[in-house]
Amino acid sequence: MKSIAALQNVVTPWSDGLEPTVAELNAIEIELPLILAERDLLDAEIVTLDRMPSEVDEQRLRRARRRVLAARTALENRAGHLPSSGGAA
Repeated sequence: MKSIAALQNVVTPWSDGLEPTVAELNAIEIELPLILAERDLLDAEIVTLDRMPSEVDEQRLRRARRRVLAARTALENRAGHLPSSGGAA
């Protein structure tokens, strides 16, 4: 019986470009509060998919929506204070 194997030593070549850059990691760190708030909102919405939301569910959804809005506002306010890298807007 003939064995099946890849003819190349490496099927997907490893590249240094696969790791995130420092700038990308910094951007993720800046956006992390928004990412976490959106995740919490999604979790709250998933709970209510197959049943009528209870009062506790409604409170959880409202809190999660407020956290998302607060995180977006903070991110926008921070972006407004950062020096722009391009020309005039």
